[in-house]
Amino acid sequence: MMKVYLDNAATTPLANEVYEEMIPYLKNEFGNPSSTHSFGRQAKGTIETSRRKVASFLNAKPSEIIFTSGGTEADNMVFNIAVNELGVKRIITSEIEHHAVIHTVEDICRKNDLEFALVKLLPNGHVDLEHLQTLLEKSDKKTLVSLMHGNNEIGNLLPLKRVSELCRQNKAYFHSDTVQTMAHYHFDLKDLDVDFLTCAAHKFHGPKGVGFLYLKSSIKGLPFIHGGSQERGLRGGTENIYGIVGLAKAMEIAYEDLEAHQKHVQGLKSYMIDQLKSTLDNVGFHGDITPEKSLYTVVNVCLPKTSKAAMLLFTLDLKGIACSGGSACSSGSNKGSHVLEGIHADTSRPNVRFSFSRYNTKDEIDFAIGVLKETFEKEMVDKL
Repeated sequence: MMKVYLDNAATTPLANEVYEEMIPYLKNEFGNPSSTHSFGRQAKGTIETSRRKVASFLNAKPSEIIFTSGGTEADNMVFNIAVNELGVKRIITSEIEHHAVIHTVEDICRKNDLEFALVKLLPNGHVDLEHLQTLLEKSDKKTLVSLMHGNNEIGNLLPLKRVSELCRQNKAYFHSDTVQTMAHYHFDLKDLDVDFLTCAAHKFHGPKGVGFLYLKSSIKGLPFIHGGSQERGLRGGTENIYGIVGLAKAMEIAYEDLEAHQKHVQGLKSYMIDQLKSTLDNVGFHGDITPEKSLYTVVNVCLPKTSKAAMLLFTLDLKGIACSGGSACSSGSNKGSHVLEGIHADTSRPNVRFSFSRYNTKDEIDFAIGVLKETFEKEMVDKL
């Protein structure tokens, strides 16, 4: 049976080139980077080479890249630094952020008696920038704005530069969760004035268990994990050398020919949208699917009503299609998607997120469309 993986927003397959790059550090180059002998010095040098490589892709300083275990830890570090080091008294975010942000903000605001504000959303799921401006202007409290660049469920893109300008005009700090967009878009951090960005390597064909925090050099942080002086003293513990090497290699591959990659994947997304419209009745799409305002790797589809909606993902899986109903991080929850709830989506119909990578093909989209067509045609026959 043909198997098609269309859940790349959850995780991506490891690139062969990344695997090959990591092998020596899984076996032979095993030194502890904190050791002063040759094994340790070589390991330390490898980490710093990777740090410089990552920084170069972002036009950042190597010292501004803090390696972490992934996006969730990086997001948590942001709020720890903002509250405990920068003295932030108010955090503005949105109700459709990843749970690594929204749950952490709720917790840290409750524990520290901070003001917690939610920016309004427009009907298409975009952040209401006029309301954000109003929130920023109405208070003199030291504020952090935390808004994701690309939504992991509906794909809406935030105008990063405009939001950063609003934050600067109002003397607020700005964090953007770029887990879904890092290595999928260019970032020039000499031009884009942000304080924090977060990344997870497994979203762009790197290994799981590694990511980074971009921390603007003017900001000093307190340790998030105690126990050692690693990562500018922010994150104690022996570094994940092979993971860091894999992350840097994955970014290198992504940025080698980013425009061609974007064109290929956007083509698959647009093709699937067109095929869904022409194949099934009453198909809708959540969020803004305009290419310039939408993450090219994600499309969230509202499918026709079916009596078997609860079993649709399971049915698709049995027929070889891997996709999801929302964030993989919420798959163990009995609740529906907080993102779809936040944009007041029609949840009486099955909602499916398809997400693509450079390794997907048009033939795979055709196969997925065929399976969906067969599934819904069978539904109609069963009703008769």
